[in-house]
Amino acid sequence: MPALRPCFFTNDVFYAPMRVLLMRNLLLVCAFMLAGCDKQDPQRDAVARAEQQVKAGAFRQAIRAYESALDGSAKTADIHYTIAVIYDDKLKEPLDAIHHYDRYLELAPKGGRVKEANSAKADCEKRLQLKITKEGYMTTGEGMRLRNENESLRKTIADLRNPKPTPANEMPDPSKPDTMSPGAKRYSVARGDTLGKIAIKFYNNRAYAGHIKAANYNQLRGGDALQVGMILIIPESPGKKKTDAAVKTKTESSAKKPKRK
Repeated sequence: MPALRPCFFTNDVFYAPMRVLLMRNLLLVCAFMLAGCDKQDPQRDAVARAEQQVKAGAFRQAIRAYESALDGSAKTADIHYTIAVIYDDKLKEPLDAIHHYDRYLELAPKGGRVKEANSAKADCEKRLQLKITKEGYMTTGEGMRLRNENESLRKTIADLRNPKPTPANEMPDPSKPDTMSPGAKRYSVARGDTLGKIAIKFYNNRAYAGHIKAANYNQLRGGDALQVGMILIIPESPGKKKTDAAVKTKTESSAKKPKRK
């Protein structure tokens, strides 16, 4: 009986493909191992960078570095705990601290810091409730400012959505020049221009195209077709008019107040 030859170390042509397959599998295993190392290194670097920033007192930068190391796995539960402690002890922001304490408890329900996390979370909730009861979510001054800004935005949006219509019985008259309103400018139409593009150029808002159209009603014959070289009237921004009027009203009101002696 002929002696058996080893399968993977023979020079027989029949076994050459098997040797190639074995080498390829070994290379794939090595590649996966290297990929795992590459994934871990950035996390280690981020944590190390965050620790240095904590020592330097740059707590918000440290939080950003810690957050870049999070991947949603249980292995990063301790990072959530560390971020929670920074928000709690250093930045005095209990709401963000509660979020990260919760994330730690979700990812590591049997972790070594569960007791501390629950206790710290409860304390944060008490402080947050006290703050809301005492101050509310915002100060009265902030509330008034936001209310006034919202009202101004509502009026601006309403003007943009419903530009002043041209009277139904007024037909465009190309022979009659359009009126140049105070603060308006003139613009020469260039190749490729549209009312929307011109509105973006002057107002940073395409919705103001209707105001340009209304200001040039006769010249445009009530439409929006432009010709190169056409001189358009660009009215002042409605938003700017409101701001100037508000400033004027405030100035007049201040002038009427009696001066203190």
